[in-house]
Amino acid sequence: MTQDAVAVSLLRSAWDMTRVFFGLGLLGVMGLLWSLLAVPLYYLLPRRAGLVVGRWLIHTAFRVYLRTLSLIGACRFDLSALDALRDQPPMIVAPNHPSLIDAVLVISRLPGLACIMKSSIVDNPSLGAGARLARYIRNDALRSMIHLAVADLRAGHHLLLFPEGTRSTARPIGPIRGSVALIAKQAQVPVQTVFIETDSPFLAKGWPLLRRPQLPITYRVRLGKRFDPPTDAQAFVTEIDTYFREAWAGATLPEPLAASSRDDGSTV
Repeated sequence: MTQDAVAVSLLRSAWDMTRVFFGLGLLGVMGLLWSLLAVPLYYLLPRRAGLVVGRWLIHTAFRVYLRTLSLIGACRFDLSALDALRDQPPMIVAPNHPSLIDAVLVISRLPGLACIMKSSIVDNPSLGAGARLARYIRNDALRSMIHLAVADLRAGHHLLLFPEGTRSTARPIGPIRGSVALIAKQAQVPVQTVFIETDSPFLAKGWPLLRRPQLPITYRVRLGKRFDPPTDAQAFVTEIDTYFREAWAGATLPEPLAASSRDDGSTV
């Protein structure tokens, strides 16, 4: 390799890392600024108004964030399939979960979406205030989580719930957990499966934060089958699991880097 080629390669690597850290830093700054606004709004606004304002602002911020990633050439997004779910009756939106950015992708297209989050994120000073204002649902107590999720669905909202309960620990998908079936059965709402496709393992389970991905990263979303509310929760879990695996048959997907799982339906 010539000296010029080496110099070009080093510059490209530096530019890629600059875009990666800018993207991660921007998300953190946006979360912190939003929290500074969300704290007083949480106490000033009635619960219903806070929920509407909080979810709309998170949706808007995520749209701006993804547009920024596109503008700097870090990512390419094809998320328009999710627009068909707007203004439809309450349902569980159930995607696979290849990376940390998946919740951002879905929320950016569906403004009134409820979301189940890890309690550690809700308690995070940079992210938690906005989540509390939006009345996102904590995952630290299964019975309470299911109760709140069912109530939110009955109030007319969609619910984002990753059936694996965590980022994918295997390809094409990790084990499906029971929370999706229990919530759908109790709320009597359908489950809309969603396929998130990406060409990179960036921010997958076990991805080292300082590792440089190959840019640009492509994310594409497509809608899968919509399942009717279940009558048998265990049989429904098996059916969903089989459907995802058969739908991914033959697909070439980046492998996750570590294995771990939780039965909580949380978004990360």
